[in-house]
Amino acid sequence: MEALFKQMEDFAKENKVPIINENGRKVFIEIIKKYKPQRVLEIGTAIGYSALLTTYYGAENTKIISLELDEERAKQAQDFINQSAYKEQIEIILGDAAENIEKLDKNYKFDMVFIDAAKAQYIKFFEKYKNNLTKNGVIISDNLSFHGMVDDLTLTHNYSTKKLVKKIQQEKNQKDTEKNKKVEPKLEA
Repeated sequence: MEALFKQMEDFAKENKVPIINENGRKVFIEIIKKYKPQRVLEIGTAIGYSALLTTYYGAENTKIISLELDEERAKQAQDFINQSAYKEQIEIILGDAAENIEKLDKNYKFDMVFIDAAKAQYIKFFEKYKNNLTKNGVIISDNLSFHGMVDDLTLTHNYSTKKLVKKIQQEKNQKDTEKNKKVEPKLEA
């Protein structure tokens, strides 16, 4: 598997496909080892790297449903997955993740939901899929700091990226404000 992971890392770098970075990968693997999820929903397949990490380091019988919008990426992911011993454990569903919940059995529960798609949609994905979690299920969101740009907007000069980062900053600031609000006790006379 290490050779396949290396091949995928090289492909991602050469083709500018975002995959989980080295630090994120270490944390991700530790979470997978700790929780050993058996049923996983992945939102954003890219080239299948995280799905393969999950099956490799996770429970022996892990089953992953991975949602991918981009047909070319889904095909590339399937090619990589087919080179592994885990091809029967990973199913890629092509289409919009916000709409694909309709394709899933409403009673199907996941031990883990991994959100690694359009950053501006994370809250929407969380809200849509949180009811599909098992009682002790976990949701993991990749790279909420958007490669450091949320903390330092000068890291990009691309207009579209700046617009997206500003939206993430606003959502983050709103959540921080809500989290820090203190509720004053009501005194009755």
